[in-house]
Amino acid sequence: MTDQLVSLARAGDEEAFRALVEPHRGELHVHCYRMLGSVQDAEDVLQETLVAAWRGLSGFEGRAGVRTWLYRIATNRCLNWLRDGERRPRTVPPTAVPFPEPTRSVEPIWLQPYPDRLLDGLPEASPGPEARYEVREAISLAFVTATQSLPPRQRAVLVLRDVLGFRAAEVAGMLDTTEDAVASALKRARTGLPETDRDGMPLPGSAQERAVASRFADAIEGGDVDALVALLTDDAWMTMPPAPMEYQGTAAIANFMRTVGFRGGNRRYRLVPAAANGQPCWGCYISDHGDPVWRAHGVLVITVAGDRVSMMTRFVDNGVLPFFGLPGTV
Repeated sequence: MTDQLVSLARAGDEEAFRALVEPHRGELHVHCYRMLGSVQDAEDVLQETLVAAWRGLSGFEGRAGVRTWLYRIATNRCLNWLRDGERRPRTVPPTAVPFPEPTRSVEPIWLQPYPDRLLDGLPEASPGPEARYEVREAISLAFVTATQSLPPRQRAVLVLRDVLGFRAAEVAGMLDTTEDAVASALKRARTGLPETDRDGMPLPGSAQERAVASRFADAIEGGDVDALVALLTDDAWMTMPPAPMEYQGTAAIANFMRTVGFRGGNRRYRLVPAAANGQPCWGCYISDHGDPVWRAHGVLVITVAGDRVSMMTRFVDNGVLPFFGLPGTV
């Protein structure tokens, strides 16, 4: 059947081409996101990938299979995107009020959350036997954030080998390099990633996770800093990509929320439930000084550890809201 579709597509049959690539579109989009850290960039690079595949059908020999061929194109398009600096112009948004002294300052990370709704309906493709990361872990904010700090080719090798389970020979073919080079890049990439506490993470959508998320949302909407702090682990982090300031610990986060988050009691929040990166997530809407209109103010994602929250990640870019199906005002 595949050979027949390839022949028809080469003859200009767009429906045959669509039948070839459509089963892989969703997973390719996720792959581009893991490589780029941006839903919008992943969308653009996926379109480039499909155009390149259509134009390059004459070069498809069929030995590696359509899926591997498409991953080769997508991976190299991502690497080109990163190398050529084709990302949209990025500037760290100015802060409306002075921020407290952060626990640490880091390089800006150009990261967006990935809506779980884009994962709906994806085929349950089993990674190859050499994959080291579970599907949920490999889409988590912690994993994607960590991979963004890796050099692009190391990132590509890590995702292709440890997430998708492609064999070293396959990855070498995708990247036009040697198996020794792949092994070396993978070793360096693994060294650059932090250890993950898999045991402390409840299952996505579990009753335990939902209960923690519900209490967290109540604290935010109620402007209750004490209730929020009671939900945090002692070493919890709050980050706001791409802002370089990060805050760790209940005291630092409480101070930030009182002075900046809630504006001394002048800002209220309404949270609209969503889901991102396999984690609890909300669209944030704010009302300052009793404004009756609640205006979109990005997305908030939390990481749950046991019965508490170990990470709060605020994305203030409203450009991602359409991917979540969220409105500009409520």
